[in-house]
Amino acid sequence: MAQSNCTQVTEFSLAGFTEEPVTQVNLFLLFLLTYLVTILGNLGIIILIRASPQLHSPMYYFLGNLAFVDLWFSTIITPKMLVDLMSETKSIAYAGCVAQVFLFQLFGMTEYFLLATMAYDRYVAICRPLVYPLVMTPKSCFQLVTGSYLLGLTNGVGQTISMSNLSFCSSSTINLFFCDISPLISLSTSNTTLSHIILTAAASLFGVSSSLVVLLSYVAIISTILSITSAEGKRKAFSTCTSHLTSVSVSYGASFFTYLNPSSRGADKWAVVLYTVVTPMLNPLIYSLRNKEVKEALRRLTKIK
Repeated sequence: MAQSNCTQVTEFSLAGFTEEPVTQVNLFLLFLLTYLVTILGNLGIIILIRASPQLHSPMYYFLGNLAFVDLWFSTIITPKMLVDLMSETKSIAYAGCVAQVFLFQLFGMTEYFLLATMAYDRYVAICRPLVYPLVMTPKSCFQLVTGSYLLGLTNGVGQTISMSNLSFCSSSTINLFFCDISPLISLSTSNTTLSHIILTAAASLFGVSSSLVVLLSYVAIISTILSITSAEGKRKAFSTCTSHLTSVSVSYGASFFTYLNPSSRGADKWAVVLYTVVTPMLNPLIYSLRNKEVKEALRRLTKIK
């Protein structure tokens, strides 16, 4: 009966970080710099891969798609956050909140599956090198990438349906700097059973499965590398996956710390910043600084003849 008198909110207020003007300006400059590096880094990776024939291989095809996802993943969050840091009122319309939840969940889960796909690619390259050209064909690479996007889309649609079943009557302040499904469930004044089921099912089905692919791939990779007798052979084999392993550690580590950290909500905001703002910036830097083929392609592309 209480729900019959509910007036559905038309916009949400975002808690942000601080009300201190000087701190807000400093954060604005810091996040603006981070966003610019993210955009330039990921666009640079995409352009470099397309312009360099030596990078036209499955691993870099997946990396180009990862850069594309990181580009969108950051753009979903950071521009709105920058505007709010310079605004007195930090709010987002209900429709905008729905769109943000959908896109955040879509690209967030797509990134997990792209990282899992890249781990599988490294597994085939190191553990099954003789069949690598037969397994990682252009058609199979396209199917793996398309599957990653479709699974991300499924997650995005599921979480959007979850949000559409929630009512918000007594409070409209989200204790975060963007719309995410978890704080929205906590904020809801309606029955959240279905939303919790969808959230748990998505985390179990998608999150765990992609994590298992990465884990099992690297168990097999490490086992194969340890079986190589020469130190030089081990070094060369391991060097082919160090960039991806570093990227996986950053992405999965940041997300696990964000969603499994039982600490206070204030600390969680900065963990979310690490996951949503910093990680998309780090991926292109990791592949640029640690990957010899990328550095060589960049030198060739920028070489003055």
